[in-house]
Amino acid sequence: MTFLRAALVLGILSAVGPFAIDMYLPAMPAIADALATDASGVQNTLVAYFVAFGLSQLFYGPWADQVGRKTPLYLGLSIFLIGSIGAALAPSIGFLIAARFVQGVGGAVLMVIPRAVVRDLHTGPQATKLMAMIMLVISVSPLLAPLAGAILISFGDWRLLFWSLCIGGLLSLALTKFVLIETLPPERRKRVNVASLWAGTKTLVRDPTFMGLTFIGSFGFASFMIFIASASFVYTEQFGLSPTGFSVAFAINAVGFFGASQAAGFLGERFGIMPVIRLAVMGFAAATFTLAVLVGVLGASLPLVIAGLFIGNAFLGLVIPTTMVLALDPHGEIAGLASSLGGTIQMVAGGIVVAISGLFFDGTAFPMVAGIAVCGLAALGLSTVILSRVSEPVEPGAA
Repeated sequence: MTFLRAALVLGILSAVGPFAIDMYLPAMPAIADALATDASGVQNTLVAYFVAFGLSQLFYGPWADQVGRKTPLYLGLSIFLIGSIGAALAPSIGFLIAARFVQGVGGAVLMVIPRAVVRDLHTGPQATKLMAMIMLVISVSPLLAPLAGAILISFGDWRLLFWSLCIGGLLSLALTKFVLIETLPPERRKRVNVASLWAGTKTLVRDPTFMGLTFIGSFGFASFMIFIASASFVYTEQFGLSPTGFSVAFAINAVGFFGASQAAGFLGERFGIMPVIRLAVMGFAAATFTLAVLVGVLGASLPLVIAGLFIGNAFLGLVIPTTMVLALDPHGEIAGLASSLGGTIQMVAGGIVVAISGLFFDGTAFPMVAGIAVCGLAALGLSTVILSRVSEPVEPGAA
């Protein structure tokens, strides 16, 4: 599989999960009205998705190490379709939360398998470059998915969004069947049993580098989840934007993240992955803390919030792909398990943080940016302890 083809195929598959989040963001206030709930109730549909998405990776990763990368994709996408249909037909907020949980169970496979395939093909800076190219394809999601959602709900109601996700799931099944190649040959597969799974998990959990890098990325990811869960209410209710206006504001903030992620591979090769992580985490913490202070002291304005989040998310775009690659690099023999455990920690942490931040959310910008700043400071504190212990990965065959 060529480098560009791998990036395109894996990027498209990886984008289905984010589309399941981003497309319905403009409709969250409308869902709250239609199902007679409040902002916290609708945010719980995200929490359910994140938690299911995270926990299910513990199953897909080891299974992918045993049977290859494609078979888990078939099962996961089928479950995702069932959840999407249930969400489209949901008669109550409780039913929608349950359907979103099922959706997350299926969608989790689209987090584990692409990352494991990247590790099958490359390590070190080359893996970072491929991960960044995948993120370029994924960037279509936050840029276009909210706008697509706003357009769809202008023709009908929010249920159309979940029917469109069914179509995306079907297209992904076709892509898996006819385009994606198997990157884990039979001779490299490992029969998974409880003993080997437990041994691999203990190896990862006892590795301070793996856990530290994973949690640095997790705090960054959690900050983005706070933004996703809160932004539609802040932009539409506090600042009075229409669903289309919210989509544009959301896209501007997302451009910072995905635009910067494209520089991760080049910067990693030029300066080393660890220096990039150090500077990116420092920038992320400084930008988000400054934004929270300004909003708290001066009050929230739309230009201030958009500009501050753009800068913070730009630094975050350098943090997540680099920490992900560096955490997986020493664990190529259990890449599926490492990918699934790392993804589980990230998603569950994101769900927990969103649930906690929802207790303080009042529909205004300050609780949102304050929660993001707390995540930035936590990532900075952890990075000062962990990164001094990490050595640079080397691409096989490099001099």
